[in-house]
Amino acid sequence: MAPVRRRTRARELALQFLFMLELRGSEAMDELIPFVEHHTKGSRDKKGRGDLAEFTLTLARGVVENRVELDQWIEAIAKNWRMDRMAHLDRNILRLAVYELIFQTDTPYKVIINEAIDIAKRFSTAQSGSFVNGILDRARLMIDEARETPESHPSPPLAKATADATSLPVTPRGSMTSADPIPFSSVPVPRPRKRTAPADDLS
Repeated sequence: MAPVRRRTRARELALQFLFMLELRGSEAMDELIPFVEHHTKGSRDKKGRGDLAEFTLTLARGVVENRVELDQWIEAIAKNWRMDRMAHLDRNILRLAVYELIFQTDTPYKVIINEAIDIAKRFSTAQSGSFVNGILDRARLMIDEARETPESHPSPPLAKATADATSLPVTPRGSMTSADPIPFSSVPVPRPRKRTAPADDLS
């Protein structure tokens, strides 16, 4: 697996875990490492497997730890869209991408945004790509502007925080309880990937 595919796959796995986390609630964080191991153990490329697992963990943990701030950024930009009105997949794609835009400064903005758009098109609806693109393009500009201030870390614009900003929302699903393991099959299923020319970047 080439480096570009490792990072793309890590973003997809992080999205799948965050989607399940919303279904299960914060106690499901205990299953993050088993989830990553389950989805990476089949690779014969030991170095690639390690890189994939490490980046997936970085993204998933980063979004969870900074969720309040990420939601403030997104809600400030998507003025007519509260987080709880967005599709589960779309809001988690946005959280992942905004996390990378702010905290993963070694990755070019263009790569992050293009990856998010592609993942939105593959995992969510036909309209999700343009929705994600519009918000992230504005986020890029606002984050750049915030970095020009004396503050070392770009602060989110003024925006109302979500009512449940300090805890992950839980959507009931069957008779699942907190003691049940996360069903690895309960993840968004992507549409078949179109064949494209190899990417030039390593992100």
